[in-house]
Amino acid sequence: MHVATSTAFKENAKRAIADPGLQRALARSGSSFVARRAAAVANLPEFERLREIGRDIKNHTLAHLDFYLEEYEAKVRASGGTVHWCPTADDARAAVLGICRRAGARTVTKGKSMVSEELDINDHLQRNGIQPVETDLGEYILQIRHETPSHIIAPAFHLNREDWEASFRAAHTDLPADRVFAERRDILVEARTRLRQKFLAADVGITGANFLIAETGSSVIVTNEGNGDLTQTLPRVHIVLATIEKMVPTIEDCVSLLRLLARSATGQELSVYTTFSTGPRRADDLDGPDEYHVVLVDNGRSAMLGTPFQDMLRCIRCAACMNHCPVYGAVGGHAYGWVYPGPMGSVLTPALIGVGEARLLPGASTFCGKCESVCPVKIPLPGMMRHWREREFERHLTPLGQRWNLGAWAFLARRDALYRAATRAAAFALGLAGRRRGRLSRVPFAGGWTEGRDLPAPEGATFFARYAAAQRRGKL
Repeated sequence: MHVATSTAFKENAKRAIADPGLQRALARSGSSFVARRAAAVANLPEFERLREIGRDIKNHTLAHLDFYLEEYEAKVRASGGTVHWCPTADDARAAVLGICRRAGARTVTKGKSMVSEELDINDHLQRNGIQPVETDLGEYILQIRHETPSHIIAPAFHLNREDWEASFRAAHTDLPADRVFAERRDILVEARTRLRQKFLAADVGITGANFLIAETGSSVIVTNEGNGDLTQTLPRVHIVLATIEKMVPTIEDCVSLLRLLARSATGQELSVYTTFSTGPRRADDLDGPDEYHVVLVDNGRSAMLGTPFQDMLRCIRCAACMNHCPVYGAVGGHAYGWVYPGPMGSVLTPALIGVGEARLLPGASTFCGKCESVCPVKIPLPGMMRHWREREFERHLTPLGQRWNLGAWAFLARRDALYRAATRAAAFALGLAGRRRGRLSRVPFAGGWTEGRDLPAPEGATFFARYAAAQRRGKL
């Protein structure tokens, strides 16, 4: 079960930095995502224009979300499906369990869905006597390891190949000792063989949705393994588990966003499988479910509309922000302590579980701006993290010592002469203290900084003094 540990981000991060296996996995995988995205973008001259189109599609949809949600429901019903409106996580869990019980389900196959992690669907089904089976290879490995995803498109991002093999062998004791798993692909082949019977035996299949199309009442999923197709076509009942912001108006809009999604996520022009589903099986269909249900989840999203955090609802879950984030690259996804890691999680998590629980996450940023520069729908992530920092301060959630330090700085900053005198004195004292080594390993009131790094000793005059001297010399 997902228990938020976001309040322990600093402790989580320290453990992550000290974990050699995790650091090896992060170093190996992170750069490959970045390189593939860069190559894909370079091969599409209109990519920047496409980002603007994607942003505008999502902004338009959010501005008229009530209209498109109603249109979507009408089209789903016309195709023979059912929409279940779920304002809260409890409502969504109850809806999924009710559908499974009515179907007499004992086994449920699942395609990768981050919202199912947010809702703890697996644990809820297990507690009620229904066995969920993850069908994405990464999610399957995590399920047998009893772990949660650390990345929204590569859930087992934090593991090395030997971790995959050890976990697979531990869960499948009938494997011959001489069975060789030289690559993850070998494990994938073995997993497909074992999962085939699960696909055939499942009574219900649950998938997420990358997009919902109001024009047709369709759900869209993208995968690279084909597990999503089997999950939604073989069982008698298909449940689409999606949040309200996944809505787009038309198929054309969806295709524009698909062109952004794969390039930003994995560097592909399109994912290997892109599947559109519209309602249950019709009389002349060769396959497909007898029942088609869409569990449409709010769980805090509508409360973000009309706020400084509305732009976060444009997110198409490509993970480009975390792939390029130096903080995520250093600590991985589990350090963030809940479902959504990286810069997008640092904005979304406080909105969903409260800034009190997630107050440290908006500070988990160097504010280098890379996340915003690579976001396919131009979400201003650093600006929204600053908004959360302001709210944290306004609600007196910031530690008292930190508030006092900021108060002292503000007092000085409003008094020009005093500020200049104080900075001259501080620069002189620190420069004198660090003169011998050129750096300081300990600085009063700055232990949080010097605990992990040295502070270079100041040299020369302060910025203000140098600026004034340059003005006098006519250099400015």
